[in-house]
This record gives sequence, C-alpha cells and structure tokens, in this order.
Amino acid sequence: MSSSSVRRTCVGLCVFAWLFGAFVAAGDAGDVRRGDFGAVPAVQFPDVPVPDLPQAPTGFETGKIEPAAAAEPAAVAPATAAFVAPAIDSGGDERSPSAAIVDVAAPALGPAAVNSLPPSGTDGAYRMPLGQSDAVPVGSPPPPAAMPAEPKPAVASPALSGGAIPARPGLSREALRAALDVFVRGEPAGLARYRLASPVLRKGREAIAAFYKMRDDAPLWVADGQWTAAARNVIERISTAADDGLDLSAYPVPASPGQTEAALARAELALSEAVAAYGFQASGGRIEPTEITKLIGERPATADALHVLVEVAIAADPAAVLAAYNPPQPEYAALRLKLAEIRRAQPQVARTRIPYGPPLKVGMRDPRVSLIRARFGLDVAPADPASDDLVYDTVVATAVADFQRANGLPASGVLTRRTIVALSGGDPSALENEIVANMERWRWMPREMGSDRIEVDIPDFKLRVFRADTLIHEARVIVGKPTTPTPIFSNAMQYLTVNPSWYVPQSIIKNEMLPKLADDPDYLTRQGYVVTEIGGQISVRQPPGERNALGHIVFQFPNQYAVYLHDTPTRGLFGSPRRAFSHGCVRVDQPFKLAEIVLNGSSGWTEDRVRAMIGRGERSLYLPQPMPIHIEYFTAFVDDAGKLQVRDDLYGLSKRVQEALGLGG
Repeated sequence: MSSSSVRRTCVGLCVFAWLFGAFVAAGDAGDVRRGDFGAVPAVQFPDVPVPDLPQAPTGFETGKIEPAAAAEPAAVAPATAAFVAPAIDSGGDERSPSAAIVDVAAPALGPAAVNSLPPSGTDGAYRMPLGQSDAVPVGSPPPPAAMPAEPKPAVASPALSGGAIPARPGLSREALRAALDVFVRGEPAGLARYRLASPVLRKGREAIAAFYKMRDDAPLWVADGQWTAAARNVIERISTAADDGLDLSAYPVPASPGQTEAALARAELALSEAVAAYGFQASGGRIEPTEITKLIGERPATADALHVLVEVAIAADPAAVLAAYNPPQPEYAALRLKLAEIRRAQPQVARTRIPYGPPLKVGMRDPRVSLIRARFGLDVAPADPASDDLVYDTVVATAVADFQRANGLPASGVLTRRTIVALSGGDPSALENEIVANMERWRWMPREMGSDRIEVDIPDFKLRVFRADTLIHEARVIVGKPTTPTPIFSNAMQYLTVNPSWYVPQSIIKNEMLPKLADDPDYLTRQGYVVTEIGGQISVRQPPGERNALGHIVFQFPNQYAVYLHDTPTRGLFGSPRRAFSHGCVRVDQPFKLAEIVLNGSSGWTEDRVRAMIGRGERSLYLPQPMPIHIEYFTAFVDDAGKLQVRDDLYGLSKRVQEALGLGG
C-alpha cells in the first residue's frame, strides 16, 4: 500500500473516531437515571458562569459529575482506629417504590462548590483551591496544609506470585442506586431513642438520597473496595462522638466496607447517615427545647443532612467540619475536658451515700462522720488522737465548708441536708450525666454571643458582664420562683429607665391583688397604686418611689415574656443563698454600677451621676449600642480555677434533659 493510501486510511479512521466520540458524548449528555421507581432526569444545574479550575471534573456543563482524569487526590490523615459500633436492628416501613427517592431542595451552592463534589473513583478529598467554595460553614477552622500523599502499597507481579491478582470489588452507580431505594424506605436509625426528633430523622434519609442524586449516584466514601482517605478521616471523628456527649451507637459503621458490591453500597450509605447524624446531633437536634420547657427562646437552626454531606464532601479536612457543628463557646470546651477527666479517673468507685440526719456541727458525735472523712480522703483518726474518731471536728468542718463554697452552698461548715444531697450525688456517673445535659443545653445557645455581653445564669443566681470576652463585673441576682420561673432566651438590652413606673402584669392583678381587694377594698390605694379602667379591663400602676417594686432603675430589652432586669426595694433578699423569689423578672444587686457599665461612659454617665437622678422624674437613657443579653440555665460549669461547679436544678430542667437523652441515674 502506498504512503498516500496509508495517510488517507489514518485520516479516515481519525474522523470516524472523532464522530463516534461526539455521538457518545451527546448520548451521555441526555442520559437519564433509571431504576425500579421510573426514569428521573439527570440533575441539571443552573446556567451560571463557571470559573476556570484546574482538574475540573468532566461533564460539568451537562450537570453531571464524572471522575477527573488526572487529578492527584489530596491526602487526608488516616484514621488511627476504625469505629465499630454495636449492630442495631432497624426495621422498615412500607412505602411504595415510587416514593423511594424524594426531591429535597438543594442548598444554595455556587458553581465552584458543586464542581468540587468528589466523583466516584477518587479518594473523596477536596480539590478546589481555597477561597472558591461558598458552602464551607462559617466559623470552621482553616484546613491544614496539604500532607504528602500516602504511599501506595507495593503489589507483587503476577509473574512473581505465580497467579493473577484478584480484582477488588467496585461500587457502581447502579448498585448504589438500588441500595438507596431500600435505604430510603427503611426506618431511620436512632428513631426509637429520639422520638422528639422523629420527623427530622425520617427526612434525613430523603435528604441523603437527594445528596446522591446531585452526584448522579457516584459513591463518596468507597473506592476500589476500600474506604477512601476522607472516609477514614471522618470515621475517626465519629469514633470520638462520645467525647462531646453524643450517641451514635444507632449508626454503626463497619471497619471494612465489605467484599461484595451490595455490602459496599450498604457501607457507603451507613457512613453517610452517620455523618449526617453527627451534624444533626452536634447542632442540637436530639431534643426539641420547647418539649423541656415552654419558657425558652428560639434556638439556632439544626444542621440538615443535605447541607452536612455537601459541606463535608467539599472540605479539605472533613473531620474538622464535623467537629465545628459542636458549640464554639469556651465554656462548652471546658465542660468537654472535664467530662473526659471524670471518665479517665481510675478507679471509678461508687461513692457511698451519706444517710440523712440532724445537721452536724463542730463537737457533735455521729456515725456519719466516718463516711464524711472517707468522702474527703481525710485520715480516719481525727487530728487529736485523744478524741473520738466519730466526732465532727474542725478538720471535717473545714473540708465540708470548702465543698459547700465550691458548690454554691453557704460555706458554714455545718453538714446540712442540702450538703448531704450534693455529697451523695457526686458519683462519677451522676456527674457525667449532669455535664452531658449541660453540654446539650449549650447547643441551644447562639453560636455568636457577642464579645460584649451580659449573661444571667438562673441556677447560679449570678449576673456577669463581659467586655471583649473578658469578665469585668459580677453581681448577685434574684430570679423567678419555680412556680413563676424566669424564661430562658437571648435578646439585646437597648435602654434603661431611672425612676420607673411599674405597670402590674394582669397575672399578678388576677392571682394576688384581686383576692386582697375582696378582703380590703382600700388595699391598692393604701399601697400607693393608681387604678384605672380601660375597656372593661383594670390597669394598675405603681408610681416611682421608694416602694416601687422595680426600685429606682430598670434595664429594658423588649421581649415576648415581658421580663427585664431591675432594682428592688427589698434588698435584704440578696443575702439568701437560694435567691428564687420573683415573678419571673430578674432583680439585680448593684444596679447603678451595672448602669455605668452598660452606658460605657456615654456622655459621662457614671454610677454617681445616674444615682443622682433618683426622685427627679422618669427618664430613659439609651445604650451607645444594643448589648446582647443571655438568660441561661446551666447547673454545671467550670470556674476560672478549672474546678467543676454544680448547682441545684432549680426548675428541674436538667433532669428532663437527661431523661430525653436516655441517660441513666
């Protein structure tokens, strides 16, 4: 054959190959996904400008995500140990196959974020340069510097090993699609334990299906029959979920994805569900706060499964993204460390409960003294060898006083009933449960509380003011009685009023004033109240003055509960250790000092200048800018010395949280 004939033949073959490739590409662009539930068009993303990215996955212009041809996967630190949770038998509900895949609205992802979703056949690592993703959660720590890729294990040549190398099982889109059909119709894991969140848990599987639909059913965690580096990174984080008080026992992840395609598909979905469950639990989804108490404000939104999976899929460090769903406050981190410390304590010997009895003072003899000595690690023999070892001496009394002081009790050194309750409840399991319950309540707090802020802790009966996250002022407060509790919520203080009038709430008029009026018609007049009737409804106002229930100053942060901080004419109650006497509002000690702090020197307003306004008529002073205020309920916290502080569960909310979490004790 002549050289010209050869050239013509080669050109013809090239043209044929080009036309055939174009035909196949056109067919791929119009491909549809098929399964038992019918044909579903491949996902099409909006027609938006796409930045030029190196190693972009092919097929993006058609909305499909295919493997990048030559991209070298970014390495992720391998897990040190695989997490194997106990197997949980989760039943299933019967729903028609046509309802197997439910469309869930996708998050608002930019083209860069969608383009970076790791395709099948990669290690799941994030490829996009930093700064191009608009889906990374706010507050997430910056990803670490890239690590060297893991060396590939040496493989013996077939010629040297004497046989063919067995092929690793792969996970096809079709197999994953079939597994998704069964997965969505099954009963969500964890449903039996967290019934309050059951609607969200059921939608979680539908959201997971929507995530894979976005990926055209390409696996994320499994490649070549093994966990990817990203999967191992995530599994390691999930294995430490208990350190954050979370419970992922209902979401078992196998140590190895399996040897068959069906097993690989189940493992892929099991890990995705565990990842989604971690984000859901860490963001506070296990409990609906209004089921614990109706007097609680709106909590931050919980993380839905679709957003969690998308953010983890595009992350350089998936484990760090998961960890960031936990509360960011240092108070939460301190409780987390204290929980680990208690769990590490060895040996964990259950403490003997101290029987109730009459209060013990120095010089009294009682069989319980030996138990108290053992509780504090004191010598069995008293300091004075000549005395009785069952005598409540100064050594024991000093240890009791130190314990009382650390636990918010009157440091009298007298063994009271409240002290016995605190001593007997200090066993490790009870403390663990108390800490976990308080960690859970931190998930209900705003993630951004403000560097300048006011915090009122109801069980601690304390108000604290922070500037630039530094404590600058602390004062005692009086909070609501258990029958008229102070609500839990966050707001912003806007202004304060000096010489305020008090407009008596209708609940107080009905429940307290009307019965007194029935016995004494002149009661309100004699107490200085002004009574008016508007539209058939009685209004009662107490003018400014020494007897005014609000005292001389009130701090306003308008809210749905009509509560505020204020002064009080009955200042003697601040000397009580258990200061729960109000109808729900918060009475503040040193109110004029607080006024100077929140006004922050605005127009020269000092404590003395504000106090000088007493008796000069009602006047409001606005803060230079609204100041965040958080009325909280924490019965366990770590003080500045690193010591765990425990307070009485004044309203019983901590107990309810523990019950809702299924904690024993």
